[in-house]
Amino acid sequence: MTKRAGVIGHPLTHTKSPAIFDAAFRAAGIDATYEAWDAAPDVLEGRIEALRGSDFLGANITIPHKQAVLPLIDGAVGDASKIAAVNTIVHDGGKLVGHNTDVAGFRRALHDDVGFEAHGRRTMILGSGGAARAVALALVEAKASVIYVVGRQPKRVESLVLQLKLSTPTGTTISWAYWGDGSYERSLRESDLIVHCTPIGLAGSGTEGQSPVDVSLIGETATVFDLVYNPEETALVAGARDRGIKASGGLGMLVYQAAESFRLWTGQGADIGAMIAAAR
Repeated sequence: MTKRAGVIGHPLTHTKSPAIFDAAFRAAGIDATYEAWDAAPDVLEGRIEALRGSDFLGANITIPHKQAVLPLIDGAVGDASKIAAVNTIVHDGGKLVGHNTDVAGFRRALHDDVGFEAHGRRTMILGSGGAARAVALALVEAKASVIYVVGRQPKRVESLVLQLKLSTPTGTTISWAYWGDGSYERSLRESDLIVHCTPIGLAGSGTEGQSPVDVSLIGETATVFDLVYNPEETALVAGARDRGIKASGGLGMLVYQAAESFRLWTGQGADIGAMIAAAR
């Protein structure tokens, strides 16, 4: 029986996941297909329930559903439990189990693709959704000296920070601010690493070509990491590079977290090279 998997989000005009996973399944000789399931919030419950069918491996979860799926599944484990955000659902004997592979994907991309070591460094996260939660946990575990979370929804940002403070080690300060206030601009100038975790600049979002921040406010010695992967070079990444600032898009992270999802579904390692080639 051909197995099925897919990505659930809204909208999904930007997604490269079907091409990436189809390449991984072919390389591994696995009889499986991968689809894009655009699901608005009002149909999310039905879409998740369908994953209980015996032909499903599971699904990836993307914007805006990474937290909304939690009450619709049978439980969350590991990093997903720590940050209350799911990006991978595994069908396990009829039960739906939530995982989060974004944490491992970001950690690997930051080390392998960007060459940035967060230990003892000042960091800033733009956004407060599921992806931001994964990045924040990775930076907590790396023992960054400062993790400064900035968002437009104070309740969501405060919730993220309060949850992660429980696991923040000695020597790490995690705090937050409203996007655009005075402390936000000062921290932009002072941060060693700035990670963008919102859809601004994403193809098909209506904001393509826009940068979430004024790049002139970023310190010249900083590193910029934009989780947006389509287009591969966003306005934020291009603007930073024009100023001589080291910057990376999110394609590597997309593939690395996908490879971990593939392992959870199949028990096999994924062909990273084939996945990257398909994404590009």
